[in-house]
Parts: sequence; structure tokens; C-alpha cells
Amino acid sequence: QVNLVDSGGGVVQAGGSLRLQCTRSGRTSSRAAISWFRQAPGKEREFVGGISPSGRSTDYTTAVQDRFTISLGDAKNTFYLQMNNLKVEDTAVYYCAAGYRALWGLVPTTASSYEDWGQGAQVTVSS
Repeated sequence: QVNLVDSGGGVVQAGGSLRLQCTRSGRTSSRAAISWFRQAPGKEREFVGGISPSGRSTDYTTAVQDRFTISLGDAKNTFYLQMNNLKVEDTAVYYCAAGYRALWGLVPTTASSYEDWGQGAQVTVSS
């Protein structure tokens, strides 16, 4: 059984920074694409950014490019989403997800490509 744990959410003023952490346990021997999705009230869940199973490719939605960065932690199966210059429109619940069918160098951007999900972390950006 795979377990993904989201942590690091919080409240920050516009222009500030937060770092989300995603920790995998269980099926950790299987390489997977790791991505974050977010869902704001009244909106559909959307892709934010992800890292390929190889760990060498990343992809981000246009709205967060040059502000958000995904990285691997020193501990195996720990991933980070560094969010800088946060905007009010970034307010949402952020979910990390693991996709085991992803091709080695690619990052799927659709939620249906991911099998395991974290519980979500609330990020609130105030003006």
C-alpha cells in the first residue's frame, strides 16, 4: 500500500513563499512521476507541476512557471514544491500525486494519469 503525505501548507501574504513537501511510503521501489495538483473552491483540480520518473525532467503550468520549483529531497521518496512570489490566485488545496505508468522522461499533466494521492495541503495567500 502506498501512502503519500502532503505537508507544508499555510497562510502567507502575496509575494511571500511556502514550501510543500510530499513523502512517499510503501511502494517506494517503483519509479513514478510525482506531481502537484491544486483545487480552488468552485474550480476543477488543475495540474501545477511535476517531475518525471527519471527525476531529470520537470513541467509546470504556465501560471506558475518561474515562480514554482519541484525538487528531490536528500531523503529518498521526498519531494518539494518551492513556491515563490505567491499570488492571491494561488490559493487552493494542493495535492501531490504519484503516477506509475508515466514514461521515464515525461510528466503527465492529467489527473487520471495518477494512481495515488496525498491528503492535500491548504495554501492561502492574502492580499
